[in-house]
Amino acid sequence: MNNSKTVQERNVSKGILAGFIATLVLSALMIMKTMMGVMPELDVIAMLSGMLGVSSTTAWMVHLAIGTLGYGITIALLARSIPGSAVVTGLILGTAGWLVMMVVMMPMAGKGLFGMSIGIMAPMMTLVLHLIFGGVLGWVYGRTTKQLHVNHDATAARGTGH
Repeated sequence: MNNSKTVQERNVSKGILAGFIATLVLSALMIMKTMMGVMPELDVIAMLSGMLGVSSTTAWMVHLAIGTLGYGITIALLARSIPGSAVVTGLILGTAGWLVMMVVMMPMAGKGLFGMSIGIMAPMMTLVLHLIFGGVLGWVYGRTTKQLHVNHDATAARGTGH
């Protein structure tokens, strides 16, 4: 098997791990926001549930899948093409996701462009959450792939080729 393909496959699994961890962090922040009663009208899971016509449990699973698989695979595929660290790539992806949420999802949920029917805090809060998500995504991906490259380089130096 081609070593570069093997490394790419490993990078995708590291991306999925990074996406999962970043989604757990984001989900915890979303739950804390709800428990504190901050902006109850900004309930992303309820919006997703309504748009998809599914239960909130299913909406949480969709949220987890988007963060884990969607963003995880995307960072693995784009990290080497975007200049800068993996954290920069994660922040770019988080910002891109925020823009999609603001111009596609919010209007679809009846909240207006950038969620402005909720108020100015909607785009501000969601941007901060997406930046935290992107930062965690990139940081975890960078840490795991750095270790992967160190291990791969050490194996190659020994001449075992695995």
